[in-house]
Amino acid sequence: MAATLRIQSDWSQALRRDEGEAWLSCRSPGKPTLYGSLTRRGLSTEGVPDIAASEGFVVGEVTKKSILISCPHENVSTKFLAPYTTFCRIHQKSITCLDISSGGGLGVSTSTDGTMKIWQAANGEIRRLLEGHVYDVNCCRFFPSGLVVLSGGMDAQLKIWSAEDASCVVTFKGHKGGILDTAIVDRGRNVLSCSRDGTAHLWDCGKSACLGVIADCGSPVNGIAVGTADNSLNLGTPEKAPSEREVGTEGKILLLAREDKKLQGVGLQSRQPVFLFVGSDAFNCCTFLSSTYILAGTQDGNIYQLDVRNTNTPIQVIHRSGAPVLSLLPYRDGFIASQGDGTCFVVQQDLDYVLDLTEADCDPVYKVAAWEKQIYTCCRDGIVRRYQLSDL
Repeated sequence: MAATLRIQSDWSQALRRDEGEAWLSCRSPGKPTLYGSLTRRGLSTEGVPDIAASEGFVVGEVTKKSILISCPHENVSTKFLAPYTTFCRIHQKSITCLDISSGGGLGVSTSTDGTMKIWQAANGEIRRLLEGHVYDVNCCRFFPSGLVVLSGGMDAQLKIWSAEDASCVVTFKGHKGGILDTAIVDRGRNVLSCSRDGTAHLWDCGKSACLGVIADCGSPVNGIAVGTADNSLNLGTPEKAPSEREVGTEGKILLLAREDKKLQGVGLQSRQPVFLFVGSDAFNCCTFLSSTYILAGTQDGNIYQLDVRNTNTPIQVIHRSGAPVLSLLPYRDGFIASQGDGTCFVVQQDLDYVLDLTEADCDPVYKVAAWEKQIYTCCRDGIVRRYQLSDL
C-alpha cells in the first residue's frame, strides 16, 4: 500500500493569514510517519497565497481552493481541495445520506434529526420536507427523472415520493428489519432494497408489490448495487418464468455488501448466485466501475477492486486508513470514496495524484454524490459540503 499524505482539516483558513501555518504528515506502512508544515509567506502577484513547505515536502500548484503537495521520498502526491461552499442549515443533526438529481438542480438528504428534505443544490435552500417514515430514514435517492425520490427507513418501509409536492405516492412493506440501501433498475419501473433482515427485495412501483426476494443471506445486507453484467458472465437461469411486471432485470447482476464479510453477486433475473468473495471485515458499500470491474469497501478500511469474471483474487486492494469505508461512487474514469475518519478522496486514472476533499476533520463522511464537476458530501457534523472540480 502506498504512502498517504494528510493535511490539517482547516488548512485553507489557516493559510489565509500572513505567516499562517498548517500541519502535514506522510504515513507509509512500516515506516515512521513524516511530519511537516506549510507556511504562508504572503501573496503572489496573481493574488494566490505563496506557500512554503518544511523539509521533505514540496508545494506544487496553489489556487484559492486547492494546494498540491508531494513527498518525493515516498513518491506520493495529493491535491487538497477545500469546499467551494457549505450548507449548514439543511439539518440540525448528523446527515446520513444525500443524492443530487440528474439535472443537478435538487438535492435530497436524510438526517438523524428524523427528517428528509429536498433542497436547491446551488444554495441549500429547503424546498420540501418529506414526512411519513417512522424513526430514522437511512437512505434516499432520486429516480433518473429527477422528479421522484426513493427512501428506506428503520421502520422497514420503502417509500416513493414526489419531489414536486412532497406527497408519498407508494409505500412498500415486506422487510422485517430496517432498510439499509436501495437501487433503481433502469428508469425505475422496478426498484431494489436491502435490509438488516438479511434480504434483498425487488419491487414493482406501478403495482406497489414485491416481485420477489432476490437473496436471503442470513446476515444484514449493508449495501447493494445493480449493473449490467459482462456478456461472458453466466448469470444462471430463472427457476420459473419472470413476471411480466419485471422490467430491465435481464442481463443484470446485483451486488450485496454483507455484514458477514462477504460480497455476493446474484443474477437479478435468475436469482442465482454468481460469485461470493470473502473480505477482511464486514462490507459496507459496493458499486460498479464498469460491466467487469466492481469496488467494495469494508469496515476495516479496505477497498477491493474485483473483476466479476474472476473474483478469486482482487485486482487491487486500496487501504488509506483503518477507518470504515462508508461510501463509494464511480466518477469519470475512477471513483470517490469516503471513510469514517473524515477522509474523502477521488482517484482518477489520468491523474498522478490523489484528490483529497478536506474540512470534514475527523467526522465520518457518510455519503458522496456528484453532478458533472460538483461533488457533494454529507457528514456527522450536519454539514453538506460542495466541492468544485472545474479548477483542476
